[in-house]
Amino acid sequence: MNFIKKLLKWVVILLATIVIVLYITDTDYLIKAVRTIYLKGETTAYLEDYKHFDNQVLEIGTPEPWPLHKSYNSVNETEKLMKTHEDLGSVAYVIIKNDSVWFENYYDGFNKTSKSNSFSMAKSYVSALLGKAIMEGYITGLDQPVCDFIPEFCEGMAKKMTVGDLSSMSSGTNWDEAYYSPLSITTRAYFDDDLSSVVTGLKVVEEPGQAFKYASGDTQMLAMVIERATGKKLYQYLTDSFWKPLGSENQALWQVDSKEHDMVKAYCCIAGNAKDFARMGKLYKDHGKWNGKQLLDSTFIAKSVTPRFKESPEYGYGWWMKDQGDKHFFMMRGHLGQYVLVEPNDNIIIVRLGHQKSEDAGVGQFSNDITVYIEEAYKMMGDALKN
Repeated sequence: MNFIKKLLKWVVILLATIVIVLYITDTDYLIKAVRTIYLKGETTAYLEDYKHFDNQVLEIGTPEPWPLHKSYNSVNETEKLMKTHEDLGSVAYVIIKNDSVWFENYYDGFNKTSKSNSFSMAKSYVSALLGKAIMEGYITGLDQPVCDFIPEFCEGMAKKMTVGDLSSMSSGTNWDEAYYSPLSITTRAYFDDDLSSVVTGLKVVEEPGQAFKYASGDTQMLAMVIERATGKKLYQYLTDSFWKPLGSENQALWQVDSKEHDMVKAYCCIAGNAKDFARMGKLYKDHGKWNGKQLLDSTFIAKSVTPRFKESPEYGYGWWMKDQGDKHFFMMRGHLGQYVLVEPNDNIIIVRLGHQKSEDAGVGQFSNDITVYIEEAYKMMGDALKN
């Protein structure tokens, strides 16, 4: 009995020491990481982790349900698609043709209203909000210096950094996009309760605006710029600018760092559903118009879905581009395989949400599952593409 008491005593002392060290070394965010991720049996952020963080609500206005296509759910998924869904843990797969739902299916206990984490698809929303802020005159244009809004970036090379550099992932900062390292700044940003201090601690180490380098910190910094330019919280600006006007059918949640600081995790973490996520794809497909109203400038959209750097044809301003055969897709993408894939010439939107993607090809590279979701959708549609 005495041995057990001594053992428990030393365990308590050890745990207390670890906690003290974490606070002294400013890595106490790891306590939250362990509690919300690792003790749940996960090794990285996951689809329903939003339930364990502080969130702000994206309210709905007047819902506009997607119409159903005349051939709605008339075709079964291909064997290859079903196997991919099973292997990679899909929770939603939706095909929208000519602005009508042609096919939809849900898996693993999820349904058409279930919320799941958008992860980096949120970056496309933030870029759209930059376009909105420019359209409304809060920001002069893509060339406006970040220094005008965040004084910590007014020295040296940082002074050259523009809001367009943030949207196109070319800030030149020392952000390290490492998802599985507990000590990376990406992990810190996900669990830290003061994102502004994380972002303002970044250093510009390369000439801004010269090359694409995928960095979630760029989007987080852009969110700070937009909030300071508009005087509005980003979740409210998104609600007023797009979530309500686009007729979203369900409330969504946007994770914030803490109730105290109330800064959205702008690079990720809108908990919504497939058909509401698809609305931003439709807005961009339709050059910024929704129900005849110009919600976003068409020139900004055209620039967003065009590569900024010829050496990086996969990225524009907050949106990805991928050629698949003779098809040209632009897309929203998120960690673990969250996709809104848009082919404007065929008037098709494909949405896939799920627990995993296929083997990672590297940060910013396209994994093979995207090809499967596209090719199998086209096989399913067949002659329907002519209608």
